[in-house]
Amino acid sequence: MTTQPAAWIRIIHEDEAEGDLKARYDEMKEWYGVDNILKIHSLSPKTLDAHYLLYKTVMTPTKEVRKYCREMVAVIVSAINKCKY
Repeated sequence: MTTQPAAWIRIIHEDEAEGDLKARYDEMKEWYGVDNILKIHSLSPKTLDAHYLLYKTVMTPTKEVRKYCREMVAVIVSAINKCKY
């Protein structure tokens, strides 16, 4: 059995963020939180904005699909993909 190397992407954490990035993080904290999947874009605000819009669109509950159902789907997909976080 071989193990694959872990990916490493430098990120800026919330307590290190300044300026526009801090403002973006603050907005994310109000809505849902700043997940690692979003922090990977911290060095590229344009991709952070695009990914956040997609993430927010997919994870915003509706009358037909509640928040807990969306979270369950996300957990199942992560497990299938052997995601470690």
